[in-house]
Amino acid sequence: FSCVRSIDKKRKKLRSLDRAAGKQAMESSPPTITVQVKFAGRTIPVEVPTSASTAELKLLLQPLTNVLPRGQKLICKGKVLADAASLSSMQVGDGSKVMLIASQGLHQGEGPITKNSSGLAPSAKRTSNVKDNQTLKPEIISKSRAERWKITGVIALSGSNLKAVPEEVWDCGSSIRVLDVCNNSIEAIPQKIAALKSLNVIVVSK
Repeated sequence: FSCVRSIDKKRKKLRSLDRAAGKQAMESSPPTITVQVKFAGRTIPVEVPTSASTAELKLLLQPLTNVLPRGQKLICKGKVLADAASLSSMQVGDGSKVMLIASQGLHQGEGPITKNSSGLAPSAKRTSNVKDNQTLKPEIISKSRAERWKITGVIALSGSNLKAVPEEVWDCGSSIRVLDVCNNSIEAIPQKIAALKSLNVIVVSK
């Protein structure tokens, strides 16, 4: 009987050690939040520590979107999130919706990863469509840009070497909530800005 009791004591001790180790592991894990990032017509849930900064969130988004961190602009509740600021200080919490805007020319690889991506090689796509791109590229870019502004409600033209706000901006009307024209040579915003009736945020500083 003494042998059986000794085995039982050892088993109980091992169980208590396992429970203590599990509890310690849970306590040592930092609390996290899940941020809903909207990009390219889809919503990407990203889990980050509550103490994470905007820069850390961008690093997590890079493999999910194929957009380099320096090409990402994150907007939450009409405010552009600063890289050095913590998410909590920018009022980004669990379940918050963040919009990702990718700067042109700063994609990694062939652009964002999508579920419906074609199996055709990128080089083959470029070769087969080279003639169409040469004749239709200006019209397609102009049209898609204006449509994208209306869909997202955000006009991002920072660092575009502009001396004046493009006329097509005013045609977007009440669809626009955010206008970002910083880092340009624009000296004044015309009175036409009154056409953007739903505008909440305008960024014009150099």
